Amino acid sequence: MKNEGTISALGLRGCVGSLRSSEPVGLAPPPSLLQSLLEEAADYLVVHRNFKACLETCQRGCERLGSCLQAEECEDSKDLKCFLCVVGIQALAEMDRWREVLSWLLQYYQVPEHLPPKILELCILLYSKVKEPQAILEVASNWLRDPANRDLPEHGAIFELHLFRVLLPLHCWTDAEDMAGLCAEEEQRQAASQAIYTARQQQEENLEETREPDPQKENQGGTFCRKLLALWKLLRWLLASVVDHLLSLPLKRTFLIALILCLLVVRFDPACPSSLPFFYKLAHVFYRIRGTIFSPCYLSSYNL
Repeated sequence: MKNEGTISALGLRGCVGSLRSSEPVGLAPPPSLLQSLLEEAADYLVVHRNFKACLETCQRGCERLGSCLQAEECEDSKDLKCFLCVVGIQALAEMDRWREVLSWLLQYYQVPEHLPPKILELCILLYSKVKEPQAILEVASNWLRDPANRDLPEHGAIFELHLFRVLLPLHCWTDAEDMAGLCAEEEQRQAASQAIYTARQQQEENLEETREPDPQKENQGGTFCRKLLALWKLLRWLLASVVDHLLSLPLKRTFLIALILCLLVVRFDPACPSSLPFFYKLAHVFYRIRGTIFSPCYLSSYNL
């Protein structure tokens, strides 16, 4: 977060802007002591780049303002308090302590609904920038739903910022539609509804694209199947060639090859007594086949 969107705190010196909270803002100028603290914090932030000293100065100023407000004094210092908090937020962001922003602010504003619009806007932009919009979701939603904040002129701008930076990126469709119903202007309400509809359609299209099969993977799978089929055809052709070759051999040679294959595969040991009955049976089969083939009846019928 360093060097990103540094607040031009020098422009805050001696000015009381139109920042508003949920309560009326006094028109009296801020005390000179507190104004000097704001100038000092701005110098630490912009000139000296001493963010720790800047934050400590902002804390001193907010604590002084808090004590004055508790005594029902310095009612016109709420804008100065807002400026001090804005500078303090920037100091925390520069030190990569943006996670502490909300807890730091609630020390001085107690409830999220009392945050000034300018501070809430800065918080939404900050958490959207660091890709953590869920951190500000509840705070901004409560602020927008608060009846005291609906009459503020900044309500519409805060709603649009919250819609496009928080609700839509988080796919909070129901909350977004509820917030759109709170819009006072019909044109803004219709624009918000159209934006919500478009975002939902885009999400559904993205989900459908992820569910569709990848053509590249399909091509790879088809290539593998074709290769496997070609290999199977080759093996089948080799097997058929071997069978045809064996069938073309003479009968005696075929039986000899079968015997050799049997000895190689089954691994009979001719010297083992348990293998003798097998060889006796095999020899008996050979004798019967020879007797049948070379018998006088077979030869006479063959000569005819």
